[in-house]
Amino acid sequence: MAIKITRTDRRYAMLRRSRNLRWDANEAEAAAEIELCETAAQAAEALQRIVNAGMRPTIRSGGHCYEDFVVNNPGGAILDLSLLKTVSLPGDGTRYRISPGLELGEVYIDLYKRHGVTIPGGSCYEVGAGGHISGGGYGVLSRLHGLTIDYLSEVEILTVDSKGHVELRRIDKNHDPDLFRACRGGGGGNFGVITGFLFDRLPVAPSEVVNAHLSFDWATMTEDNFTAILMAFGDYWAKRGSEPDTWGLFAALGLTHASSGRFSLSLQFCNPDGSCDDLKPLEEFLDLFQGFDPVETRASTAGEQRFAQRRPAARQTLGRYSIDRLLWLEATIGDSGSGHSGRAAYKSCYMKQSFTRAEAKCIYKQLTRTVPGVDLRGSVMAVDSYGGAVNAKGTAEATSVWQRSSIMKVQFQQYWDQPEEDAGRLQWMREFYTDLYSQQVDPKYAGAPYPNEYYEGCYINYPDCDMLAYAFWPQLYYGTKDLYPFLQQVKRRYDSNNIFHHKMSIRA
Repeated sequence: MAIKITRTDRRYAMLRRSRNLRWDANEAEAAAEIELCETAAQAAEALQRIVNAGMRPTIRSGGHCYEDFVVNNPGGAILDLSLLKTVSLPGDGTRYRISPGLELGEVYIDLYKRHGVTIPGGSCYEVGAGGHISGGGYGVLSRLHGLTIDYLSEVEILTVDSKGHVELRRIDKNHDPDLFRACRGGGGGNFGVITGFLFDRLPVAPSEVVNAHLSFDWATMTEDNFTAILMAFGDYWAKRGSEPDTWGLFAALGLTHASSGRFSLSLQFCNPDGSCDDLKPLEEFLDLFQGFDPVETRASTAGEQRFAQRRPAARQTLGRYSIDRLLWLEATIGDSGSGHSGRAAYKSCYMKQSFTRAEAKCIYKQLTRTVPGVDLRGSVMAVDSYGGAVNAKGTAEATSVWQRSSIMKVQFQQYWDQPEEDAGRLQWMREFYTDLYSQQVDPKYAGAPYPNEYYEGCYINYPDCDMLAYAFWPQLYYGTKDLYPFLQQVKRRYDSNNIFHHKMSIRA
């Protein structure tokens, strides 16, 4: 039996919480109970009980949901899979198994120590594998190896039929192939409860990587220099970054608000063979920014944390730069970048082209704008390199991640602690986003990165309920062609009673 936690249990106050404390304010809206499951059988039994009782289940593997899709479920139950950490089952053969409750850091350690392989997943250690993988999660190695879902061979999932019966399915390209495709990037909480991911093959982990961190002083940053930095960054990924010898280079611009004092450029690099024998592509990239007087730093800001490490690295000189050379696993399981629980908000955009001059000027204007009474420290527009192996032909049709033409991926982030800051911070973030995405889009889609020659919409693992204000919000996350109607068809077939739903779930 699953471990049942109700309001009378002293563990309830802790286990009902969200990592984003914005969702914990209304006690009356909290779920009635939490079911902690250690096996697929326990999850099936708990889910059947929940369905039989007429309760709404919400699903949690790691607790990093950016929106209020889990904890506020009045009269309902949270099906918590954080203890479901099985790494193998009889009958799996030589395949690799990842259970949804495993944290990404645990996945990296286990796969590396047992097999010397890895997944091209995210850089935050504590993110749960279940939601990350099912939503098409990406990470530092994605340009080199693609997305984790591109390697997925089979999924174990609990579905609920029209009569309310829970069934454990093992699905692949030959068994329930439509549901299998939907689970490869369609987003969590849509079709059922995933209890296991299986892979026939996975990429070999790099032997070593090098990290580098530069920062730029806001006090001396002109609009022209800021524009030139953004365009140099974007132009690289639009041109040179498409060549395979650069695919082992992942870089992120952490464009913090000017009140933070500086913004950062951080990167990790290895050659396509997983070595660091040829650092010429890295030096070539760093040289693009030499004329802007960057300062070499150790990772410290929000935009740099994914490349931080706990142990001192072997620092060496590369031309005019200092770089940190680390064994891959050491670099990967260092400081996770997850941060502490606090209040947060997020938005996203996929970019198919470099920044235009108008976009760069807009970003500069917003990041240097002050709002009376609003502290905008902790605000960052993180611009990640993307593309490379992610954009391989045929991957969009085999999965539910359609964004396979982008060269950069943008995440707007806000972090703060006090509830009284909510309104001011959220208003500034919304105004920034609306301003930026009202330039390169048709006026009828103004305010959002509607798919066109510049953008590929938004990332479903960074859900943003502000987008529900637009009738076209499904096209932002699932494209303008046939993917969303396909996912709706899958929803109708496998969850006809809409048991699994939240504010941005697939509408049948």
